Amino acid sequence: MKLPDFEAWAIFASVVEHRSFSAAADALGVSKATVSKAITRLEGKLQTSLFHRTSRRLTLTDSGRGLAEHAQRILSEGIAADEAAFELASAPAGLVRLAAPLTFGIKHLGPVLAEFMTMHPGIKIDLRLSDAFVDIVGEGIDIALRIAELPDSSLRARRLGAVSTHIVGAPGYFDRAGRPRHPADLAHHACFVYTNTATPELWRFRRAGGEEAAVRIDGPVRTDNGDAMLPALRAGLGVARLPGFLIDEDLAAGRLEAVLEEWSGGSAGLHLLTPPGALRPARVEALIEFLTDRLRRTCGDVHKDSTP
Repeated sequence: MKLPDFEAWAIFASVVEHRSFSAAADALGVSKATVSKAITRLEGKLQTSLFHRTSRRLTLTDSGRGLAEHAQRILSEGIAADEAAFELASAPAGLVRLAAPLTFGIKHLGPVLAEFMTMHPGIKIDLRLSDAFVDIVGEGIDIALRIAELPDSSLRARRLGAVSTHIVGAPGYFDRAGRPRHPADLAHHACFVYTNTATPELWRFRRAGGEEAAVRIDGPVRTDNGDAMLPALRAGLGVARLPGFLIDEDLAAGRLEAVLEEWSGGSAGLHLLTPPGALRPARVEALIEFLTDRLRRTCGDVHKDSTP
């Protein structure tokens, strides 16, 4: 049996991650010619093009996109195997790429990452905060935190806790517009739309006993970040559905009021995701175990299950 061209697969994964032959060569410590020859060699063996090449841009073909995850797994497991041999006799070290939602990352990751880096001075963190969907494999992310109901995928997922969501608005807004008694009443309210969901304008609810409801909403604000809604909410301009960790201080201070609390807004949870594959560098394993422990213990409202 002829062995796969592991070097070419690993170089392909690096080109996908860095989106450039030159950047991949720099990252791997080889020449650009070596990278180019490896990609040509792999394309010849597979009898398909992996990239569309122009003088200005490098993009994956459909075949390349379909094979990128396999290549990333080969590279990641090769690196993990090499590092495992060395890290048995030394402390974990190196770079970990971590992605998380913007507001959650600022509020909950900052403090615990400082503690982690004090414990592991040899580990560096590349923290990427965004509410947008992150292509973990394509962007070379080691660990991603997501607050969502996850679709089926080949990613490895660990659920850290349920995330409660609340329908909230300023007391003054409800005094003027009325307090909804049933989710269907929201169709007549100014509801802010959070766009980073599969169905932004459709809110689904469930309550004890199994009764379900769905309502189409609309309003004056559309945004991909919940934190950006808060000033308009406090000003009494409408209603939003937001996670507890984002609005707990406003609720406690009376700036916002929660309604329809007997209804659950869904089954979103806090998940820790990693690329497919069994082997991971010790530095990644160390951060995974640390975040699992700290976020389960310290995230407060994140742990409150939103299921009645």
